[in-house]
Amino acid sequence: MSNYGYEGRPPQQGPSSAARIVPVIVIGILFAIVFGIIANACSKHDGSSSLSWSGGAERGESAESSDTVPWDYQLTEATVGDLIGGDMTLLPGNELMPNDDNYGTGDKIWVLEYMGAVMKTSADNRTDVTLTAWKPIKSYKTKTAADADIGELKLNLKTEVDLIGVYKTTYQGKTREFAVLQLPSGQTVKQPIDDDRYAKLKPLKKVGVVLEEVHDYSQYDLAYAKFRGWAA
Repeated sequence: MSNYGYEGRPPQQGPSSAARIVPVIVIGILFAIVFGIIANACSKHDGSSSLSWSGGAERGESAESSDTVPWDYQLTEATVGDLIGGDMTLLPGNELMPNDDNYGTGDKIWVLEYMGAVMKTSADNRTDVTLTAWKPIKSYKTKTAADADIGELKLNLKTEVDLIGVYKTTYQGKTREFAVLQLPSGQTVKQPIDDDRYAKLKPLKKVGVVLEEVHDYSQYDLAYAKFRGWAA
């Protein structure tokens, strides 16, 4: 049988390859544009995006550092007050601390107290110091035992430190003289001096001083040095 009905009809051809690809490219471009708009909008509202983190430095926000250092210790005599579980109160201030030595109410004991210093250094290298309240950290039955511990936590020593310089100021007809020192901790301190010490220190680059080295009770290697006087 002949191909009746199809004779004389030109053969039909499908769309060319180029015609099929063009719509795909157009759809892809539109999708990329829409996705870009959505992503940009999200980045403006998402506080955890990488853009928001890097933007902090560009806005000029100042970075501050904060450290807590051991500042001082003291011994106080106290009376054991109420016993609360494994703790006890200390009279007269009612401070609470562990009753490690099984004291009874009314016992007289010695208490080692700790004070720290929170040092905040600003971007312009200025340091603000805030002292913490006294905190009882250990109790003793005898003052001899307490003195032995505090003697290891607070040490006086003689050493040489850098002398940054000496200078004079005059105000309302009065002249004052100062020495500026750099301690081993990196801290810069200013001390008033008299005329004789001013003349003695003026040509020097280093000077002998007495420092008090205060160690942290829980991490002994952490220490802070404070100026306590001139070695000579």
